[in-house]
Amino acid sequence: MATAKVPTEKQLEAAEKQIKESQIPYEYDTKEYPIEVLLYKFNSNDPEKSTVKIPNYQRDFIWKDDMKSRFIESLILGVPIQPLFAAILDEDGSLELIDGSQRLRTIEAFKNDEFKLSKLKKLTLLNGMKYSNFSQARKNKFELLNLRLHVINEKADLSIRQDIFDRINTSGQKANSSEVRKGAFAGRFYSFVMECAKNSLFKKLCPIPEIARRRGEAEELILRFFTYSDYGTDTTERGSKLLDKYLIAQNEKGFKQNEKKKEFEIMLKFVDKYFPLGFKRSSNSTFTPRVRFEAISVGVHQALLQNKALKPGSMNWLTSTDFEEVTTSDASNNTGRLKKRVDFVRDCLLNKIKVDSLRYAEG
Repeated sequence: MATAKVPTEKQLEAAEKQIKESQIPYEYDTKEYPIEVLLYKFNSNDPEKSTVKIPNYQRDFIWKDDMKSRFIESLILGVPIQPLFAAILDEDGSLELIDGSQRLRTIEAFKNDEFKLSKLKKLTLLNGMKYSNFSQARKNKFELLNLRLHVINEKADLSIRQDIFDRINTSGQKANSSEVRKGAFAGRFYSFVMECAKNSLFKKLCPIPEIARRRGEAEELILRFFTYSDYGTDTTERGSKLLDKYLIAQNEKGFKQNEKKKEFEIMLKFVDKYFPLGFKRSSNSTFTPRVRFEAISVGVHQALLQNKALKPGSMNWLTSTDFEEVTTSDASNNTGRLKKRVDFVRDCLLNKIKVDSLRYAEG
């Protein structure tokens, strides 16, 4: 690893000068408006009269109904919401919304009965309801909810406002499904999955780059193993929704930890014994494709359910073109392809698919 070059005193002085020359005095106030007042100021149907405006550089209104519903649910529950960002326009004193248009337009659309609440996980009794279905008391309480705005003064010109928008929307990295799951569905089962991720044999057989491991890839793979092992591969549900459903069920209904641990370890020992590369595609692989892990782990599990004393014959099918094809698909959440690759591994292990019936690359 190359040693970082130490900057000279002259370079440090130049850098400090650049910082001071580039700094902009972002003077702002923090204000709170009740939803009722904010909607009065904002009117997407009559932008000429609106004193809260959405600039052209903002995105179109793209949130789907389930995203809108989740946001409305958060408001009703009193979940802390990230402040909106706005800037005072020097020419007329109106507010240009730099960040928060999806949220504000969602509130307006809900108030106008433009969508029904759906797929709520906490306030399930509100599913199917529109704003007009609320009692007058609940409507009043909703309109009195405060939204916080950071309001930048009129010194911020268009280029500065656009720069702020860009930084707000590109800084940081969006949490992936595994990271969200860890925060949203933490519980006894997810803690168990995290323990499984520390298994030394799992780490040996299933290489994962450090950055992916920190972002929960190991837990993602293990959760997929347990989900598809228990739910099977015929379910019409797939992907994150199915994993979330399974995780919630295990957290709420409970599970037999010793049995799950044994199930996981038996699968790993079988892979260690009979799969020369473990879950890897090649001897020098530094990561494990999800589709390959699913195929092997769940396929082994299903084969052992049919024959606990299984001792497979030739493992040459691992080098077949057929196996390569079913485990290189990028559609990891496609139910049909998931079933195909898991069935392939299971049936090869059980000798239902004959090694000499498969295709192999020449040479």
